[in-house]
Amino acid sequence: MDLRRELAVAERLGREAAAIIAAYFGTGIKVDYKPGEGPVTQADREADALIVGGLRAAFPGDGILSEEAPDDGSRRTHERVWMVDPLDGTSDFVRERAGFAVMIGLAIAGRPVVGVVLQPTTGVLYRAVRGEGAEQVDGAGGVTRLQVSTVDELAAIRLVASKSHRGPSIDRVRAALGVTDEMNIGSVGLKLGLIARGERDLYVNPESHASLWDTLAPEVILDEAGGRMSDLAGAPIDYLGPSLKHARGLCASNGRLHDRVLSSLAPLFPPRA
Repeated sequence: MDLRRELAVAERLGREAAAIIAAYFGTGIKVDYKPGEGPVTQADREADALIVGGLRAAFPGDGILSEEAPDDGSRRTHERVWMVDPLDGTSDFVRERAGFAVMIGLAIAGRPVVGVVLQPTTGVLYRAVRGEGAEQVDGAGGVTRLQVSTVDELAAIRLVASKSHRGPSIDRVRAALGVTDEMNIGSVGLKLGLIARGERDLYVNPESHASLWDTLAPEVILDEAGGRMSDLAGAPIDYLGPSLKHARGLCASNGRLHDRVLSSLAPLFPPRA
């Protein structure tokens, strides 16, 4: 399956959206709050309009799910579905921290096949197509093949966790695994990017706050770099179901550690329906 055009369009739209967001960064932009959700800004809305409009123009027959639009269920009638988070890590963005990203991913029959994650403040871009490996493109255009770490001892794990939404459950994770090394950053996409490039080894989110658009793009990047993502029961992430939330938690790793991490954490976080 040739998905080079899909990747090229996603990368172009990601860079254009990142330019919009970067222009707002540090300007004291007004912050609104969606009912029951987190903060949203004009940067989120403008980036979303650009990405969604661009995807509709390029691929008119595809479904689209975006964080900034209500889910009308139509995505479940399409074999090909784009999932967009125009500004992942808005809390970091409004606090003028660099832990936010643009994320664009494509699933075919529920399987992530294309992913782009771009950090506007640095210009670093992660990209992958299923079966073709994953790459990092730095701000100067240099390309590096991504490969996860070889860490295989629980006590040696370098954990990456949330910056703005870190809860006490992470302390329980650390205690169960014997982890002493923790880094914190906002965007899920940037967390998984750090694992994909071998600088971190594990991300665990026992809560149900993350959504489908938070994981689709970075999941294919992590997979193609040799890593693995699942829910806390070890099951693949479900991108076809009606729920937008990852109610059974998330675990992303370098792959070598995955099963032992899940086994160690099972008593702490019993399976949920």
